[in-house]
Amino acid sequence: MKRLGIGVIGCGNIASTYLRNAALFPGVELRACADMQPEAAQRRAREFGIQALGVDALFAADDIDLVLNLTVPNAHFDISMAALSAGKHVFTEKPLAATAAEGRKLVAEAKQRNLAIGSAPDTFLGAAGRLARRLMDEGAIGRVVAGTAFMMGRGMEHWHPAPQFYYQPGGGPVLDMGPYYVTMLVNLLGPAKRVMALSTIGQAERLITAPGPNHGTAFPVGTPTTIMALIEFVSGASVTLGMSWDVFRHGNHPIELHGTEGSLRLPDPDTFGGTVALSRLGEAWEELSTAETLNGRINWPYDAPDRANYRMLGVADLARSLDGGTPARASGDLALHVLEVLEGILQAGASGSAVTLPECEVRPASLTEAEAAELQAG
Repeated sequence: MKRLGIGVIGCGNIASTYLRNAALFPGVELRACADMQPEAAQRRAREFGIQALGVDALFAADDIDLVLNLTVPNAHFDISMAALSAGKHVFTEKPLAATAAEGRKLVAEAKQRNLAIGSAPDTFLGAAGRLARRLMDEGAIGRVVAGTAFMMGRGMEHWHPAPQFYYQPGGGPVLDMGPYYVTMLVNLLGPAKRVMALSTIGQAERLITAPGPNHGTAFPVGTPTTIMALIEFVSGASVTLGMSWDVFRHGNHPIELHGTEGSLRLPDPDTFGGTVALSRLGEAWEELSTAETLNGRINWPYDAPDRANYRMLGVADLARSLDGGTPARASGDLALHVLEVLEGILQAGASGSAVTLPECEVRPASLTEAEAAELQAG
């Protein structure tokens, strides 16, 4: 298998996880990094023994096969489009783009140029996602009828020193955290066809309590901070999705699916591991830990690990797909559908009307345990 040469654009906090995890996957090789702040690129280059380049120089480098786009969401489109125009494959952090219209342009450009485009999240390829998918494919809970998915908390201002952008159009809990939940649901249930939603802004202003220069200052909120949605899937399943930054404490599980033969409970889809629970025909929950399995072992945060984080798994799968001529699982088509679902939810919340989604076939192939092991064995 030819090693895929990776050039990273965007050297912020999340870059350290991708760069460190690259060593786990022999099919990819870090070769350069770039950032709008050259000193940030230089720091990462020294840390990981790669070149620090300017953005244009990275696009032009002959040894860069794929651009890993770790910039802020509003820059995803411009960087990914420039990379495709330079003849590079692309893998971008979520969301694929700031709007579905931009996402469609990226997917079309990649297909026209015969290039690959992929996108986070790749968490559904982790140990918990693989186990849940296998149980679903085996019919462990039968045909899914209903489900729930909840991401609820108090937002960012208590820990992030400059959280304002999270609370403006293009941010909010749906676009920031929704990709993890909806991607996992599409992986398990297939594509969605219709959404309905109600949305609200819990507080007109937010007070920054995180340490830093903005501590004690308030800022206006410009996007909904609580959205309650209903997603109808082509399969017939209906899932209630609740996303909020207005909740102090709750007891909802991240994802539960209820079928004709039982129920399935999943851990936080923003992690690669955790415990999957299965109830067959109403029997007691059978808890299935992934803590001792591939891509489920606890490894992050590095100074005090409490969860599994194997970001770069989707890039390794994309590299293998290029080598073998098979579709990548964390694909641009999947990410585009997820973005259409999320944008539809926001539109439905604003209008009060249901939104019908474009038809598509995007459920990725399952990643078997043997295939996952091959990605780390080269």
